Amino acid sequence: MTKCLRVLMVGLCFSVLFLAAEGRAQSSSAHEITVSAAISLKDAFEEIGKLFMRAHPETRVVFNFAGSGDLARQIEAGAPVDVFASAAQKDMDDLDRQGLIAKNARKNFAKNSVVLVKPVASTIPIQSLKDLQRGDVKKVVIGNPRTVPAGRYAEEALRHLNLWDTIKDRVIFAEHVRQALDYVARNEVDAGLVYSTDAMARSKDVKVVARLPEGSYQPVVYPIGVIKGIRAEALSRAFTDFVLSAEGQRVLTKYGFIAGGPSM
Repeated sequence: MTKCLRVLMVGLCFSVLFLAAEGRAQSSSAHEITVSAAISLKDAFEEIGKLFMRAHPETRVVFNFAGSGDLARQIEAGAPVDVFASAAQKDMDDLDRQGLIAKNARKNFAKNSVVLVKPVASTIPIQSLKDLQRGDVKKVVIGNPRTVPAGRYAEEALRHLNLWDTIKDRVIFAEHVRQALDYVARNEVDAGLVYSTDAMARSKDVKVVARLPEGSYQPVVYPIGVIKGIRAEALSRAFTDFVLSAEGQRVLTKYGFIAGGPSM
């Protein structure tokens, strides 16, 4: 996808967020919050959202899922968002440095890992990361490192293992990790690097070949934070607390995340 098209898609998503309000202060009523979350959290957060609304019957939670980098840029531009959940510390750090995260409202809540996958239908004998150098491996997909944490982790690991320069001409950038997963599941690429939770979600279509070695990339720790200056701050803090509660952590574990609290 070209840079112009990516910018257009992000802009469309940004515009949708503004349909109900003009500016962050009007992002929600006292009983509605908008949660922008890394797309790798989609399945888990949708279930958590239902449980939260069941516990708070008058509350409505609206989700916006995309790559963490794109979501952070939307928030920087004033998108009406109440809660941000990122797949990397960097994107949360960017907002924190600009004073956009409310005081004492940022917490770590889960961990993940990156795996090498190939299509179940593939006949190429890929058994390790080194096999990405094979002559019959033509396309390898990762998230765009500029905006997708999974892509940054993947590139970091491949560089650490001295494989990046060998295979970089075969690498295709996806707009988010779920798109990368779709390419692999549809057998449109020979291999991909995605989160272990994503591979678990499409286990009928993709096969996990190998886990990226620990230490070859930064630990995948998910932070969640409340945006500063919003109307529904109390409700937003309640949602982040729910994600960290025993019930929320059980849901995250169900979807393959390594549950954990702020001390991670």
